[in-house]
Parts: sequence; structure tokens; C-alpha cells
Amino acid sequence: MAAGKTMHAPASGVRAERRARAFSAKPIVYHVLVGGLALVMIYPILWLIASSLKPNDEIFANAYSLIPSRFAWENYVTGWRGFAGNTFATFFQNSLLISVVSTIGAVASSALVAYAFARIPFAGKGFWFSCMMMTMMLPHDVTIIPQYVLFAKLNWLSTFKPVIVPQFFAVPFFIFLIMQFIRTIPVELDEAAKIDGCSKYGIFFRVVMPLIVPALITATIFSFYWRWDDFINPLLYLNKPELYPVSLALKLFLDGESLNNWGGMFAMATLSLVPILIVFLFFQRYIVEGISTSGLKG
Repeated sequence: MAAGKTMHAPASGVRAERRARAFSAKPIVYHVLVGGLALVMIYPILWLIASSLKPNDEIFANAYSLIPSRFAWENYVTGWRGFAGNTFATFFQNSLLISVVSTIGAVASSALVAYAFARIPFAGKGFWFSCMMMTMMLPHDVTIIPQYVLFAKLNWLSTFKPVIVPQFFAVPFFIFLIMQFIRTIPVELDEAAKIDGCSKYGIFFRVVMPLIVPALITATIFSFYWRWDDFINPLLYLNKPELYPVSLALKLFLDGESLNNWGGMFAMATLSLVPILIVFLFFQRYIVEGISTSGLKG
């Protein structure tokens, strides 16, 4: 029996060693796969940055290489000059104006509507909430013509009003996101504030709003992204070059010269990513926290 035990001991030791090696190899395989997938995902951005530093005749002639033969920094100089007498400083200023003001209006109005749906009883609450949810499934293409006719009758064309003012009437997705977050807050806090003499507005601003900061920041980030990248609405309503945002200026940048300045366009496209990257780096933790918590109920 003792001899049998000594014969099985080495075999069990080999199996344990194999399991240990397999276990230690899993993190390596995982990181290799994730790293390769990340490289595939980020390759278009790397190609854009590399193309912005290539001479104009080399961009498509040597499209697969990420290393330029020489660094053409002049692309950023020529691209910044813009077109139609407007530099890209004007286009960046327009984009910031539209994105910041629209974001403030969208988040503020959505928070108020979300608080009403989550905390305040009123007649037809379920019906109006269902209508709000159905608008989330309504394609944007369906509303383009009615909105254009409305804004034309209001004489808002060729102004920033059509791309900013509608955001002050709440965004359904943000309403749902913030409302779900508010539902995680105990109702007892509202009742205690009401006993202390707070009105509904006082409860919202003093009790609820400080507790839903992650949801507000998440909505702010999404709104800023969407308004910064918006192309269709500026194309429809902004007909003057001095009103163009960056998204529209990049598309029409090549139409202003007899020879297409691809290097300048790619350089400005690279600069257009900087505000989005800054916002993401500073507030990325709020995105995860806001979305993961909004689906919970207290």
C-alpha cells in the first residue's frame, strides 16, 4: 500500500503543476487578446493622427504606414486658416457655444422633468411618461421636416436657436436616466425636508440634486458628445460659414479650395478630438457610476 501511495504522489504533483501553469497562462492570453482588440479599435485614431503629420501627396500613396517620411507640421498651420475668410478658431468657438449652452439646457430641464416623474404625483402621470418613452423610439428623420418648417416660420434659420433652444425642453434619455437615479434615494429624505418647511423646489435643489450628481455628470458628458459631433442639424439650419461648428466645417473644408488639402483637414479633425478626450479623461468614472447606479432601486 505504501508503494502504491508513492507511485500516485508524483502523478498528482504533475497534474497540480500543469494546472498551475494553465492558471498562470490565462492572464497572459487575456491581456494579449484584449490588447490586440484595443489596437484594432484605436487604429483609425492612430491613422488619423499619422495622416495629419504626412505630406499631402503621401497620405493615400502610403496609406497603411503610420510613420510619415517627414513630419509635416505645416498641415496644422494651413488647416487652421480655414476657408471663406474664417479660421478654425471661429468654428471651435461655435462648437463650444453650441455644446456648452445646449448641454446646460438639456441637463437642467431633464433633471426637473425627471424629478417630477419620480416624486410628484399628478394627473395622467403614467400616460405622459409613456408618451415620453415612446419619443425615444421615434427616429430623428421623422421630425426633421416638421422642425424645419416650424423654425422657418419662426425666422430662426441661419441662427444658433434651432440647434440650442430645443435642448431646453428636456431629453427623454436623460429624463429616464436621472429618474431611475432619483428612485434610489429614500423617500424619507423628502418627507423630512418637507417637515422642515422645504417646498418641492427646495427638496429638489437641497436634497435630491446633491445626491444625483453622478447622473447629472453622466448626462452632461453624453450631451456634450452628441452636440459636439452633431452634423445634420447644423447642416440644415446654419447656412453661413461664420456660424459653422467644427463638425460641419470639416466636411466643407475640402470644398473651399481647388486642390484638396487632406493634410490640413486631418490635422483639424485631430484637434477636434481634443475636447472630447479631455472631457472623457476627467469624468470617465462618473459615466460608469451614473449608468450602473441608475438601474437600481432603493
